[in-house]
Amino acid sequence: MNCPACTRPLTALFIEDIEVDACHGGCGGLWFDNFELACFDEPHELTAAQELLSVPADLSVEVDYHAKRQCPKCAVPMMRHFCTALRRTQVDACPQCGGNWLDVGELTQLRAEFREKAVRAAAKAKPVINKHLKWFVAED
Repeated sequence: MNCPACTRPLTALFIEDIEVDACHGGCGGLWFDNFELACFDEPHELTAAQELLSVPADLSVEVDYHAKRQCPKCAVPMMRHFCTALRRTQVDACPQCGGNWLDVGELTQLRAEFREKAVRAAAKAKPVINKHLKWFVAED
């Protein structure tokens, strides 16, 4: 398989029985087959994923991040979509095979978005009350 961003050959990385294809020495992007991205997108998942966050990239490789990409697996045009409810990071997804292409840095962004979401959910579940205003709130 070749990289949909810079056309270099992708290298298979095995992270705990999951094969992720990386553009080593090229643009540094990552290819996840259908359902694989869900194993790595949250910060608490698979600590071995650190290897994916530091794929060596060649800074001289030029990539058009706005160009329409072809799926490296089935060669159909991929679609860009937001991957989280925070709608900050877009990834390329294949409508045919369900695979996802992440440009360099996008996995880090996704994991940060999920971290923020988890922090906000925890804060909603147990709000911190200002110690000076505590007497306004009836405790259970």
